[in-house]
Amino acid sequence: MSVDTPRRIVLLRHAKAEWSQESDHERPLAERGRKDAPAAGSWLAGAGINPDLTLCSTALRTRETWKLFVHELPQRPKTVYDERLYEASLGELIALLNETSDDVHDLLLVGHNPGVHALADALSGETEGDLLPRMNRSGFPTASMAVVTFNGSWKSVEHGVGRLVAYWTPQD
Repeated sequence: MSVDTPRRIVLLRHAKAEWSQESDHERPLAERGRKDAPAAGSWLAGAGINPDLTLCSTALRTRETWKLFVHELPQRPKTVYDERLYEASLGELIALLNETSDDVHDLLLVGHNPGVHALADALSGETEGDLLPRMNRSGFPTASMAVVTFNGSWKSVEHGVGRLVAYWTPQD
């Protein structure tokens, strides 16, 4: 696969979690989250996007979101659980994307705010229609997704490199 191949990054914020006495890392999904996660997966499958690779935070709520989400996809992609995604800053998220093999065409990242929203905003140098203002007004609620396309190697991912081509929330 050429490094000039068009690529997609799907950024998924975990679904709604319970507030509990557990540590933040071990918070489970709330009932609404258990409904929204498969709806998000269904939307992605309907959009014809089937990731080659999923990078998922190790937090319980992201792992539960992914488990419910992936059942809606036509094929289960390779999944890597990476503790660096938990509480990752924008710079740390870009560094993780830069580590991705150029064999990967479509990448799904399952993570947390504020990092996921910041990453979607930072990568989106261009946008279709009003997607970027709509995404930024919404605050990137739980179970929301942004799809950003770009050309080039994963090592070239940086601010403004992409085009925001889709934004979905469970309220859509």
